[in-house]
Amino acid sequence: MPDFAEPLERLIQEFKRLPGIGQKSAQRLSFHVLRAGQDDVQRLAEALLDVKLKLALCRQCNNISDRELCPFCADLHRDRSVICVVEEPHNILPVETTRQFSGLYHVLHGAISPLRGIGPDQLKIKNLLERLEGGEVREIILATNPNVEGEATAAYLGRLLKPLGVKVTRIAMGVPVGSDLDFADEVTMTKSLENRREI
Repeated sequence: MPDFAEPLERLIQEFKRLPGIGQKSAQRLSFHVLRAGQDDVQRLAEALLDVKLKLALCRQCNNISDRELCPFCADLHRDRSVICVVEEPHNILPVETTRQFSGLYHVLHGAISPLRGIGPDQLKIKNLLERLEGGEVREIILATNPNVEGEATAAYLGRLLKPLGVKVTRIAMGVPVGSDLDFADEVTMTKSLENRREI
């Protein structure tokens, strides 16, 4: 026998399917929806539907967009000679917040992970190669995550792109600013030493 009325129990179960939401959080969210006004719930429902019905992938870079080209690809002021390759659309935000990068992006929608059955063919690599055909691109920055899958993806892309005559770089990794060396693991410390620069 369910603990709550069937519609509320169903809502709790749906919220529990979201990442990072357990039983207690799902209950809190469900009761919030129950207490909210009809207009608030309607706006939430419409926003959820709009995400599925009105968004697609940018035809050039695979970023999420409500138009044929995402705002970055449509911006004529961005440097079209540099492309920053990221794993997922949300990985663009940390690069943008630096206000140091003015090039374009390419979203792979994943990383190579043999254990999860994800190989290069499952990633959005084909249209990256197509973007290089015009000869306008000078540099590809590989900004995949600094984990096993991200490193494997960067290594694969490096081997694939280097022979095409484009400069291929990898974002530097190492000890984060404001951290203590005591907390750096072996891999982070190794990357910090490898990526050292002259001062």
